[in-house]
Amino acid sequence: MVLPMNFWLLFAVCMIVSAIGFKNYVWFISLGYGFSIAAEGLAMLILYREGLSLGTIVCCLIFIAYGCRLGGYLAYREFKMTSYNKNMKGEIKDGKTVPMGVKIAIWVTCAVLYVTQIAPVFYRLHNGSGTNVWTWIGAFVMLSGVVLESAADIQKNKAKKINPRRFVDTGLYRIVRCPNYLGEMIFWTGVLISGIGAVSGWQWIVVAIGYIGIIFVMFSGARRLEIRQDKNYGSDPEYQKYVTTVPILLPFIPLYSVKKHKWLVAEHKRVIVR
Repeated sequence: MVLPMNFWLLFAVCMIVSAIGFKNYVWFISLGYGFSIAAEGLAMLILYREGLSLGTIVCCLIFIAYGCRLGGYLAYREFKMTSYNKNMKGEIKDGKTVPMGVKIAIWVTCAVLYVTQIAPVFYRLHNGSGTNVWTWIGAFVMLSGVVLESAADIQKNKAKKINPRRFVDTGLYRIVRCPNYLGEMIFWTGVLISGIGAVSGWQWIVVAIGYIGIIFVMFSGARRLEIRQDKNYGSDPEYQKYVTTVPILLPFIPLYSVKKHKWLVAEHKRVIVR
């Protein structure tokens, strides 16, 4: 299994962008995440400018829009939302105490995840597969995920402005307790779909690493959020009713809790807890 040179170039792009985490180690997986995906979308447009099709252009543009929106939102939350920072203070270790070896391990691991996540579109471009119906279906699902995730973030921000001490159970949060994570999973499922008919053989191993990796991260983030919300609202009878009647991550599927699954390690997933 030999990875193409352009794949390594995209990996280098992710390494460069996510290196912002050396300033604040959680940025490896917050600002570094969003802006790495956007940078990869732009890089693919440049690297494969001679072989682009309409469908692959659309997918790359969606990557750019998705990454800029997520990175911008996380940056706004990080620097402007003082209430968020107060609530999260103490949730994670001070980045200054994190050993350099750990930071490097997180940095490299994140870059590997980010580059494998976009692999379905990358291989469509690299293999010269053009556009087929799966490209458009995938692009539609990707856009649906972006809209859902964006709407969930907006609704939560509005609800917290009205009552910052109450858990959010309005709008999309009536259907599922982590609609932003659900939107994220839908987005990457769309990316996966977009590769059907283009990805072949061992290339699916690379695709699987990225897809399974981000799904694991979402469930890990949901576990961490559940633990934090139980701590903050566990004594509220309305909250107890809410968590036993509204699924945590997948709508209409009676999965109400993941906190007991300790293998869903979420110690370094503060970024995605939103």
